[in-house]
Amino acid sequence: MDYGVVPGTEIPRYIDLGQCNNSISTVKIAAALADAFQCEVNELPVSIVLSWFEQKAVANLLGLFSLGIQDIRIGPKAPEFISPGVLDVLQETFGLKLITNVAEDMAMMLS
Repeated sequence: MDYGVVPGTEIPRYIDLGQCNNSISTVKIAAALADAFQCEVNELPVSIVLSWFEQKAVANLLGLFSLGIQDIRIGPKAPEFISPGVLDVLQETFGLKLITNVAEDMAMMLS
């Protein structure tokens, strides 16, 4: 599928950067874009979705939080060990979101 480019640039609107252990590549790209556009990473129109299939995703998520990255989406569901109260705190503090379905998630990320 072709999602086009960010208006006024040649930057693709969608880039699949692989598995969750590649999240550092996402951070490096986002940091370079933020530097180029003279803004903060969280001000960029960037969406990060971590697939929650392995325990190493926990370490990657915590690493992203420690770097100040917000509005990360995880799924296909929240990990069993996260209580509703902890999930609420993560959502309020870091803007953590659960994925829903492809159409809704893509519409939100591309809006």
